[in-house]
Amino acid sequence: MRVPLIVDQAPSPPTAPRRTSVPAAATTVAAVHTALPPHRYAQDDLTEPIGDLCLPPGADRAVLRRLHASAGVRTRHLALPIERYAGLADFGQSNDAWLAAGLELGEEALTGALKEAGLGPADVDLLVCASITGVAAPSLDARLAARMGLRPDVKRLPVFGLGCAAGAAGLARVHDYLRGHPDDTAVLLTVELCSLTLQQRDDSRANLVAGALFGDGAAALVARGDGGGRDSGSAGPEAAGPCVVATRSRLYPDTEQLLGWDIGAGGFRVVIDAGVPGIVRDHFGRHLRAFLAEHGLTTDDIGTWVCHPGGPRILSAMTDALGLPDDALDSARRSLATVGNMSSVSVLHILQGIRESRRPEPGTWGVLMAMGPGFCSELVLLRW
Repeated sequence: MRVPLIVDQAPSPPTAPRRTSVPAAATTVAAVHTALPPHRYAQDDLTEPIGDLCLPPGADRAVLRRLHASAGVRTRHLALPIERYAGLADFGQSNDAWLAAGLELGEEALTGALKEAGLGPADVDLLVCASITGVAAPSLDARLAARMGLRPDVKRLPVFGLGCAAGAAGLARVHDYLRGHPDDTAVLLTVELCSLTLQQRDDSRANLVAGALFGDGAAALVARGDGGGRDSGSAGPEAAGPCVVATRSRLYPDTEQLLGWDIGAGGFRVVIDAGVPGIVRDHFGRHLRAFLAEHGLTTDDIGTWVCHPGGPRILSAMTDALGLPDDALDSARRSLATVGNMSSVSVLHILQGIRESRRPEPGTWGVLMAMGPGFCSELVLLRW
């Protein structure tokens, strides 16, 4: 928002809003690394096997095929070979598969991110671990700490329930921590094996939509405070940025029923309400503009958008709500096409791609954003 200069007899005419600079206590994204399962499939090769899992024998598959064709997904990675899913008899077996594959992918993502940042496991002071596709106690982070050689005094924060928003919310909470501990290194790890939540013999539209959209993966992000601790790391990844400038969380009243899980004997049964794009169009744009205005910015000032790829309808609603050019969210559409919607992993996967191949010019403003159960949104203001 820009305030015009008022020329009159007033002693102190208003001035344009001050542009936000990166604060003294900045959080720098030093590395991002995504790990994908080895079982990669073209979308067309998954349509009929998923139909065999979800639909009763002899059922009309027209809706299923239409959903798969319109999902915006070309390829996906699955935690298991597709032929093994029919053998998962109950939630216990699915969750066991989540734990086994999640530990492998989590270790790969965390190892890769630390190597990129020029750090080792003993350098991690805080590990935030988010997943909404399985449960374990001890949690994934505790098991990985022992497995990878993290320090015995590492601080851990396992997170469940934020869903697709956890990639953005996790970065925001890491930023909060580093503002108070500027000498520390914090890691956000997200592990989502969405395919293991697919409900067999469930022909509900929500289950079929999930079967058309979601993919599996893990991602780790290394963040550094601006204290002396950053001197021990490699300068290269930190120069890539970006820095976190500010964050904002928002819960939308009376929307709890729109997105989440119905949890029962069969495990996690997905809830995806058709009203979600409407909530985005009606409310999201106003809240994001107000957030930017607090920092003297408008949507025109944002050079890089890192948006969770909820699906084609969500991305279209985002574009409409913010008045963006048609290509502004192309990074999200590319991620959706190549790996599907990976829940909380997706925004980190997109951010990695931007850092590696389309790095913005220094000084570029960015917004990382995602939505999840609650119904909620999470915003992170970035600057390269």
